[in-house]
Amino acid sequence: MDNSNKTTATQLLRNSLDKFLAKDMKGWSELCADNVVAEFPFAPEGMQNRFEGKEALYNYLKDYPSFIDVKTLPALKIYGTDNPNMAVAEWSASGVVIGNGNPYEMSYATFVTFENDLIVNYREYWNPQAFQKAMSGGNFA
Repeated sequence: MDNSNKTTATQLLRNSLDKFLAKDMKGWSELCADNVVAEFPFAPEGMQNRFEGKEALYNYLKDYPSFIDVKTLPALKIYGTDNPNMAVAEWSASGVVIGNGNPYEMSYATFVTFENDLIVNYREYWNPQAFQKAMSGGNFA
C-alpha cells in the first residue's frame, strides 16, 4: 500500500497545536475521533484528569481561550516514534491569564496517537503548581 500521500503523525500533531494557538477549540476538537481519550495525569487535585469522547473533551476545552490568552509557542519540538501513528511534542506556551493579568508560562510533554488522521489518544504532562500559581489558585474548567 502506498502511504506517500498520508499525513504523518508529526504533521497532524503540528496541525493540532496550530489550532490551539489560533484559539480554535472547536477546530481542535474536530481533529479528534468521536471516541478520543484525553488524559492529563498531572492535573491539579480536584480537576478532572481524563475525558472520554470528543464532546466531553470539547466541553472541557471550549472556554480555555477566555481564561488563558496564549500568545506564542516559544519552544516546539515534535518527534516521530517507531509507531507511525504516534508523535510526541515538547513545547511551551506563553501568554497571560485573562482574569488576573498573571503571566502564563507553561512547558508541556504531549503524546498523541492517531487513527485515520484523527486523535484517538491524547496524553499531556504539565506542571500543576505553575498552573495554579498563574491562575492564582483558580481553574478554567
